[in-house]
Amino acid sequence: MSNEGLINIHSVIPFSKINGPGNRMVIFFQGCNKRCPGCFNPNTHHFETVNLYSPEAIFKKHPVNGIDGITVSGGEPFLQHDGLLKLLKAAKEMYGLSTIVYTGLTYNELEERPDYLSCLSFIDALVDGRYEESKKEKTLLARGSTNQRFYFFSSRYTEADFYMAGKIEFIIGKNGIVTKTGFSNIGIRIN
Repeated sequence: MSNEGLINIHSVIPFSKINGPGNRMVIFFQGCNKRCPGCFNPNTHHFETVNLYSPEAIFKKHPVNGIDGITVSGGEPFLQHDGLLKLLKAAKEMYGLSTIVYTGLTYNELEERPDYLSCLSFIDALVDGRYEESKKEKTLLARGSTNQRFYFFSSRYTEADFYMAGKIEFIIGKNGIVTKTGFSNIGIRIN
């Protein structure tokens, strides 16, 4: 079987109310070369294959009923830009979902890569920049550190939609595994 068109996914949270505005599916890509100290998602750094999915398989396994959109994080999503583009296109065109993407790259770095830029037309909100532990965000819902910037490519959201005191969620999966997610000013990380 070919891996072409598949995305290496660390995990998916089918329903989250704190990884962006509304009820969201959160998709964590696997693999990151930034390795930011204090990263919320250190288990997403290595590049070994964890779970290979097509965008269609992600949405089949995790139906979109009751969600407003998807939030893509990582790992670094743009390192799998072909899969990211297909996922964002499917979310928008097949399901009418909003899309938020977190990247450790800056917008200027994205602009240097035409293959990365192709994703932007399918993104409603982008949060850019490496996580900097010394600049930890304490007031915004959807930003890890104050150096990270918001970019809006549609009228669906504004920065005001992302303001909220830091919160975390604890999600108990069908297998009994507890996942903690979100943005907290008390230093809890996703494991």
